[in-house]
Amino acid sequence: MTTPSTQPGLFITFEGIDGAGKSSHIAELAGAFANAGRSVTLTREPGGTPLAEKLRALLLHDAMDALTEVLLVFAARRDHLCRVIEPALARGEVVLCDRFTDATFAYQGAGRGFDWQSLLKLELLTQTGCGLEPDLMRNPDLTLWFDLPPAVAAERLVAARAPDRFEAQPLEFFTRVSGGYAERARQAPQRFARIDAALAREQVAAQVLQQVTARGWLAAAGGAA
Repeated sequence: MTTPSTQPGLFITFEGIDGAGKSSHIAELAGAFANAGRSVTLTREPGGTPLAEKLRALLLHDAMDALTEVLLVFAARRDHLCRVIEPALARGEVVLCDRFTDATFAYQGAGRGFDWQSLLKLELLTQTGCGLEPDLMRNPDLTLWFDLPPAVAAERLVAARAPDRFEAQPLEFFTRVSGGYAERARQAPQRFARIDAALAREQVAAQVLQQVTARGWLAAAGGAA
């Protein structure tokens, strides 16, 4: 039986448009927390559970309208929260998630033009009631936003892999998505930390570490920042 940690769980999300390079920094931060003695859960959205991974495959490859897309995203998120994220946080683990709800507002809201107020209602409905506090709407403790000009991101993606349904969108789509992230950051400045993803990899990694150590999380666990 797994016993809860004496330290509270931490929920950190990595956000940014396709090509921003966020995914390559998640493992590095996980290693830093593990070296500090913390248990870490690495996960992603859409995905993170068997059901959510099936929905991810549909979202990335099957044609659908904006409402269907939104409902599948939130269905996957609900299962992910109830089965993975909330239990890990209750055990006192650090949860590092590649994308979360901010991506929905950026991609489906700003990118697809889906109604922002409807997304807010679905956010409240989906993210409430899975954890130990039934009235708590789960939000990340910190969101690392890898901000990169869409044109630069597009150049990075050209030779990376065959594009999925989202990566194949035109530059104008990603410009809107980037604006959606900026709006979410404006609405929650205490939660968002902007990472300049146009810098060299080592500089980006240093920004990530600085944001976490500045909050005392790694210092508290490892004894040094």
